[in-house]
Amino acid sequence: QVQLVESGGGLVQAGGSLRLSCAASGRTFSSYAMGWFRQAPGKEREFVARISWSGGSTRYADSVKGRFTVSRDNAKNTVYLQLNSLKPEDTAVYYCAQGSSSSSIGSGYDYWGQGTQVTVSS
Repeated sequence: QVQLVESGGGLVQAGGSLRLSCAASGRTFSSYAMGWFRQAPGKEREFVARISWSGGSTRYADSVKGRFTVSRDNAKNTVYLQLNSLKPEDTAVYYCAQGSSSSSIGSGYDYWGQGTQVTVSS
């Protein structure tokens, strides 16, 4: 059974940084692409970043480009999302997801974590 467990969320002031982690288990991590999505209260879930199975290809939403960095460590079965220069509008529950192909669409992923809350105060 595939499990994805996010961690690293919290409360931070605007301009601050956080690093989110997503630990995966249940199938060969290095064979799958990983994505990060977020959902703010009252809003739809939106794509944040994605990374290919090898880590050689990444893509970001325009709203986070230059501030967030996605990476992965296949030896540790973990994907990371470094959040820098945080803004209040980045406040959301952040989810990691795993799928067979790197996608910016949620339906492209088979499994999802439970989410971790990021709150940015102004």
